[in-house]
Amino acid sequence: MSINLQSFGAALEVTGSKHWLSVNGKNYLIDCGMFQGRREESFKKNVRLPFDPKEIEAVVLTHAHFDHCGNMPSLTKGGYTGNIYSTPATRDIANLIMMDSAHIMAKDAEWLKRKAKDKVAYEPIYNQDDALEAMNQFMTVNYNRPFTLEGGVRCEFYDAGHILGSSVAILTIEEDGKETKIAFTGDLGRWDMPILRDPQVIPDVDYLVCEGTYGNRLHDPIEDAKEQLAKVISETAAKGGKVIIPAFAVGRTQELIYYLHLLRDENKIPEMEMYVDSPMAVSATSIFRVHQECYDKATRQAFLDHHKNPFGFEGLRYITDVSQSKQLNESPEPCIIMSASGMCEAGRILHHLKNNITDPRNTILIVGFMAEHTLGRAIADRREEVSIFGTKYPLKARVKILNTFSAHADYEDIKRYVRRVDLNRLKKVFLVHGEQDPLTHLQGQLQGIGVSQVQIVKPGETYTL
Repeated sequence: MSINLQSFGAALEVTGSKHWLSVNGKNYLIDCGMFQGRREESFKKNVRLPFDPKEIEAVVLTHAHFDHCGNMPSLTKGGYTGNIYSTPATRDIANLIMMDSAHIMAKDAEWLKRKAKDKVAYEPIYNQDDALEAMNQFMTVNYNRPFTLEGGVRCEFYDAGHILGSSVAILTIEEDGKETKIAFTGDLGRWDMPILRDPQVIPDVDYLVCEGTYGNRLHDPIEDAKEQLAKVISETAAKGGKVIIPAFAVGRTQELIYYLHLLRDENKIPEMEMYVDSPMAVSATSIFRVHQECYDKATRQAFLDHHKNPFGFEGLRYITDVSQSKQLNESPEPCIIMSASGMCEAGRILHHLKNNITDPRNTILIVGFMAEHTLGRAIADRREEVSIFGTKYPLKARVKILNTFSAHADYEDIKRYVRRVDLNRLKKVFLVHGEQDPLTHLQGQLQGIGVSQVQIVKPGETYTL
């Protein structure tokens, strides 16, 4: 039996997941995400796939974050005609993400041609027709329903507890009575997070391809989330300022809405307007309402059993219209504005930052991971000035980071997860989706609990299983 693993993205980096599994010469792709970073580097990494899509038997999508699903249309555009397998919720969110991505790339190209005539014009990598074509190739399968991929490899999805519909994909290869199981975590979630179920225990496997985004960090206890959020809001409101929250449209925004709803019901935050200013977040929240099968027991008891909408309450407004978005920056009243993108690389959040970053009364609340070379990382690092739309702005607003809200497992969460499989059977853990320092630390942590081999995956390098 010949099994080889390569990673063409999210190897020693956090974005652009693309993992290539070759089984007896038949190729399988797990995730096909967009790399996010500096414009030129991102374009070069995303515009040309490092493999021939026509050589793929089947594609498996673990979840619908942009850095895992965002470049799926390039597969179809490049000649891939097979199936893309995911959970139902992942399929619905991926549709939203890919269509929005195509729209943003088209608008971005128009802006560059108009405003930067002396610079390189970056054409859209794909358009909405390409995204729709990719959607036609999706085949959805629920959790814990084994199915067979083209070429005879079996697959099964287990709940990863990361975002709505996220899964750990276990691929099973059988030959001559021998069985080899390989688990791909995608992005692994945490225990006791709001809305979603905890990460599901998986069966024993031979190999684990595991994310390590927070491989050298420990999150604040999730039990402190409400109190920390309430404190930031109250302190900012007392100064007459605004709370600006860059938040991913899928997952983080809904978690924050959930907590704000609870805080408002418990009268733990001042009376103030709250806005979700992101058309994608509005659409994503509608998808969350549809897929209640992914909710945990606490969410059902807190809201659904009382016929209450977790994502709607008095004082919360969803903004889709551009003119309404602009009006938010004209209001002098304290308020909360959540807007995408989560790493501050595109979207309406850039306008809200531009208009509020120089006022010391305001707070920029960081609630998620910020990759290297992004505006979000520059703000999280509290640089004295940052560039927005090509103009330098002094960073005078307060910057507050709440690690409590991360949907990624920290290294203790990952150790807890790995301990649940038979370490005598587990031959090797491959670490992906992380920068060098976190992965090195996580490598040592996993070796410390008895994992015999832990490999930090290098870009494009082939590993024989």
